Amino acid sequence: RGVEQEFLDWLMPRLPADARLEIGPGDDAAVLRPPAGRRTVVTVDMLTEGVDFRLGAGCDPCQVGHKALAVGLSDLAAMAARPEAAVVAVCLPRRGGGTIARGIADGISGLAAAHGVALAGGDTNAWDGPVVVSVTVLGSVEPGAAWRRDGARPGDRILATGRFGGSILGRHLAVRPRCAEAAWIARQVPVHAAIDVSDGLSLDLARLMTASGTGALIDLDRVPVHPDAERLAREDGTAPLDHALADGEDFELLLTLAPDAADRLLAADRPFATL
Repeated sequence: RGVEQEFLDWLMPRLPADARLEIGPGDDAAVLRPPAGRRTVVTVDMLTEGVDFRLGAGCDPCQVGHKALAVGLSDLAAMAARPEAAVVAVCLPRRGGGTIARGIADGISGLAAAHGVALAGGDTNAWDGPVVVSVTVLGSVEPGAAWRRDGARPGDRILATGRFGGSILGRHLAVRPRCAEAAWIARQVPVHAAIDVSDGLSLDLARLMTASGTGALIDLDRVPVHPDAERLAREDGTAPLDHALADGEDFELLLTLAPDAADRLLAADRPFATL
């Protein structure tokens, strides 16, 4: 038996049943029960060893699995979508692939359980190349309620759900998708536009503004700088603010809102920051 079948024999009994799966893993395809009266949101992300992670000291397969699902959940959070299900494809090395696969599965399963995600199935393959993990995540949202990038308006305030910079010191693997925060915000105030920060605060803010056909003016003194950015600055001499603006992989949300809505969020006992 190949590494793929051995892994599947190990994995299948460990996948929990879920009422959203009319037909779950083990058949040619899964059959989902979409939530009544909601729209389906779909996103996919691929992580490749040597590009997005390096297995070894400081990075184990469980962390890779966690991140592979987390980045997709972050995309759902940026659209105020509720996570529903995920499909996972993994390409494994022929030697040692089984151990790596089990670690990745553990990382994915742990985060899926925390966010109520049904694991609907996937695919495995073995080759002589690096580890590749592709996760397709499905969410749901009420009709017309999805946040988008193209709705920012002149006069909006820009809010962030956390701090930025220095993620390479460990947060790039321990991604915390802001799904709960997005759901809470959506219940409180109208959000005009949103994006998750994966490629850097300045670049993703520019993408948000470009999609909306407007521009942004930020107060650099108010940019929320993560302590990791300050620590990294002491190591490489780059200013903490530069790390906060450009490092990326923070996976915080940027939101634009009317001033009164922004004030309501800032008055709540939540770690939001206005830029």
